[in-house]
Amino acid sequence: MAQLWGGRFTKETDQLVYNFNASISFDQKFYKQDIKGSIAHVTMLAKSGILTDAERDEIIKGLEGILADVENGTLPITSEYEDIHSFVEANLIDRIGDVGKKLHTGRSRNDQVALDMRLYVRDEIVELKALVLDLMKTLHKLMKENTETYMPGFTHLQKAQPVTFAHHVGAYMEMFKRDYGRLSDIFERMNYCPLGAGALAGTTYPLDREYTAELLSFKGPTLNSMDSVSDRDYVIELLSALSTIMVHLSRFSEEIIIWNSNEYQFVELDDAYSTGSSIMPQKKNPDIAELVRGKTGRVYGALTSILTTMKGIPLAYNKDMQEDKELTFDAIDTVKGCLALFNGMIATMKLNKPNMAKSATGGFTNATDAADYLVNHGVPFRDAHGIVGRLVLRCIELGIGLDDLSLEEYKAISDVFEDDIYEAISLKTCVEKRNTIGAPGTEAIKKVIDINEEYLKGIE
Repeated sequence: MAQLWGGRFTKETDQLVYNFNASISFDQKFYKQDIKGSIAHVTMLAKSGILTDAERDEIIKGLEGILADVENGTLPITSEYEDIHSFVEANLIDRIGDVGKKLHTGRSRNDQVALDMRLYVRDEIVELKALVLDLMKTLHKLMKENTETYMPGFTHLQKAQPVTFAHHVGAYMEMFKRDYGRLSDIFERMNYCPLGAGALAGTTYPLDREYTAELLSFKGPTLNSMDSVSDRDYVIELLSALSTIMVHLSRFSEEIIIWNSNEYQFVELDDAYSTGSSIMPQKKNPDIAELVRGKTGRVYGALTSILTTMKGIPLAYNKDMQEDKELTFDAIDTVKGCLALFNGMIATMKLNKPNMAKSATGGFTNATDAADYLVNHGVPFRDAHGIVGRLVLRCIELGIGLDDLSLEEYKAISDVFEDDIYEAISLKTCVEKRNTIGAPGTEAIKKVIDINEEYLKGIE
């Protein structure tokens, strides 16, 4: 068992205890970040006169060799090492001898793992932002193509008022814009370097922490050594942001599942994003949408877990905090997979525009516009609301929609109605006359599309 801390102990650690304590099975993901941080550390040590230039160069050459061998598969990361830090350091000493023992000068595993986690999360945020951006581009394209694709809008899962598919998709565009902003905010807030904090109280070595931070592209060093090693706010923030992304993906997935059903038939999913039944040959199941919806709980679980882990930990570092890694790695991988697959699914699905428009004409989605017609002809809104309610009841009795009701039937309830009522409650009119910013009318939605175009250009 390769350990870095055996001098104090007179007995070997029990194997079960060792296995329980070890983190190599999951923190091996950090090998790039750990080596990158170590190269920056020894570069700073040489600049500060703590190592010679020759020692720096020999250590860096050894570290680069370990990195190359891990990546080409000739140096496996095995469970004989307690963690990724001991793996790197032990192999370095094996390769270059005693000078390798100077690698850990002026640092602790506490600030080392804090650095590795920040570097890893920072790298992953960049990848997550790229995936959210790809999804927003797909949504933007769908909006541009469907400004006149009519469909029902819903409240309480009941048809409410007609909208367009561009308008409906635009709601998710706003959600993912906020998600992108949250990821950017987290990156900015966490982008400070904890290396040099030591175990919790800094070090007596004259470290140049500003230089280390600069080498690793941080905005600067963290300002409190105890907070540096015990802070996992950025992990909590990231898992919260990932949970919110999954809320949005799951809500959209739920709608796609409904739209894909036999009763709605608004969309047809591409075969590549569907599966069949082992017993029912007619089935085409929206499995990707269902899996995205299902995996949402997995990401929520990670957030709940880290919140629970961190809530009772006194300063500074405690071993409990090792539990931040596996759940964060899993949540990141889950969200990245969901974003990529969801994007592919909606980019390839086909819209059944006639069915969408037909559905929008049913369910009395134009009832509000019939009431507005009366208001525009001098009827108080509350009276208009009652009149249209009676019209709807009459239509239900006859099994027809407001569009099909005769003018005589209209006038039997209110003589205010004239022939122009049919134009006033047509699907196109109901949508197109709503042109305040944020509404579904073509004029309004095109303004939003232009705003989104500039937004996307600004972050590419």
